Amino acid sequence: MADEAQSANQGDNSGKAIIPQKVYLKDVSLETPSSPGIFTREWQPNLSIEIDNQTSSVAEDTYETVLTVTATVKVGEATAFLAEVHQAGIFTIRGFDPEPLQRLHNVDCLRLLYPYASAALSDLVTRGGFPQLVLAPMNFEALYEKRLQQAPADSAQH
Repeated sequence: MADEAQSANQGDNSGKAIIPQKVYLKDVSLETPSSPGIFTREWQPNLSIEIDNQTSSVAEDTYETVLTVTATVKVGEATAFLAEVHQAGIFTIRGFDPEPLQRLHNVDCLRLLYPYASAALSDLVTRGGFPQLVLAPMNFEALYEKRLQQAPADSAQH
């Protein structure tokens, strides 16, 4: 019934569905290697963000997608903090061929997880005593396309 509702909500009667089942924090980490001294320095941060993701099958038509967001902030040469969030979701996805399924994992699932990861990262950094960290929106479609273009080049080099 929920599947039919999801397909109907998407205006899709072909049996295709993507249904988020659960969103949760899988892992979080905050390192402040230069504390307490970093708190006495003038705050002129240099932010570096890294994004990664993994998907694994949980059951038939059910997948876990994990979005990893790592933020490293340096002040001068000193690392103020390194914060990492593994935001996960369980998704039921059915009715898609392998190529569209891969796109769903790398674009649509990540779009859903990113706001949760961003909020968790900001909360973690703030609790660590640092100014709020607000991440810019992420274009997962463009990141996926870039990854697809790099894949043939990477395999040609090996």
